Amino acid sequence: MSGEPIKPKSADKASEAGKEGSLPEARPSASEDIAAFVARARAMSPHAAGARGRLIFALDATMSRQPTWDMACALQADMFREAASLGSLDIRLVYYRGLNECRASSWISDSAQLAKLMGKIDCRGGNTQIGKVLSEARREAVASGVRAMVFVGDAMEESVDELCIKAGELGMLKVPVFMFQEGHDGVAEHAFREIARLTGGAWCRFDPGAAAQLRELLRAAAAYAAGGREALLRLSKRGSSAAKLLGQMK
Repeated sequence: MSGEPIKPKSADKASEAGKEGSLPEARPSASEDIAAFVARARAMSPHAAGARGRLIFALDATMSRQPTWDMACALQADMFREAASLGSLDIRLVYYRGLNECRASSWISDSAQLAKLMGKIDCRGGNTQIGKVLSEARREAVASGVRAMVFVGDAMEESVDELCIKAGELGMLKVPVFMFQEGHDGVAEHAFREIARLTGGAWCRFDPGAAAQLRELLRAAAAYAAGGREALLRLSKRGSSAAKLLGQMK
């Protein structure tokens, strides 16, 4: 596939009633789906040597986020480079912007392809849609296996209780979410910390425009997605960002 943003296959029927390309709201948790996924996960070594890691890379692309979007575009190759020393990494880009627009790419295994895709996307004003991002992560976790999700944002304008329900589902599926917060918004911090806690992930703040901080956080998340806790532990001996994430994870 080209990597251009698409709507998930599960949303094909829903697209007639909603905006094309929008991510669907998650259907109620299906215990049989969760049980099947857990069984598959237990039957396989979750971080087998040479296995491909899968990481959801989600970003807030509302208007205020353009500088950070550009920075993330420049830094995303570091995730692939970090993962290359451990195995390999596939990334699915998910972003929201504007009025009810939330899109996902296909799985991408090449940093140049992801950079080209991100370079075509401009930020637009609108409210946060973190719930849709979590729903997409859950769908992919059940459908194809996801080792971790990264979210980069600075605000939260949704029901924190509803977000926590979705986060709890990801926690049951053993998909940790790394919530990377830009800035100091208190409402966002509360929600981001809860999402991280419920999924067994981690929360970390980085300063606006701090490329070095975000680079280290993305590298740490990629290390986990490609090599698991052991890889993150090794990386923590070289950098404080990985150590901070590891210290929070259950």
